Amino acid sequence: MKPEELLRTRADLEDGIRRLIGRAVMVIELDIFALPCGCSGYTANLRGFQVDDLEVFEEHILKLLESTAEAVGSPSDFLFARIIPGTQEIASVNVRNLCPRCYSDFASTSGKRPRPDIFILRLNRRKK
Repeated sequence: MKPEELLRTRADLEDGIRRLIGRAVMVIELDIFALPCGCSGYTANLRGFQVDDLEVFEEHILKLLESTAEAVGSPSDFLFARIIPGTQEIASVNVRNLCPRCYSDFASTSGKRPRPDIFILRLNRRKK
């Protein structure tokens, strides 16, 4: 992906979230990653986005993240938000292709909030 395409994708995600919630939200960084364990995907670090916003606009946010994942060439099976502990502030939204080990860690959890710092938007269940 060319730098200008990545910049446009970051701006599109920021604009999409702003239009949904009706106030300023900043996507301060959009990172594409590959981890040593085998997971890959992207993380969008945010400011001004709250858990309430995510709960109200969950389906729309999910569509924005899927669109962004397609734009950066990273389809995924796990979409989630990271919450700053002890607050309602969303630190980042994450689109991740899970390695087998990480998949089994998350597949064994239930509900949207398996930990206080994680809000799961989607986890595609794999066939055994």
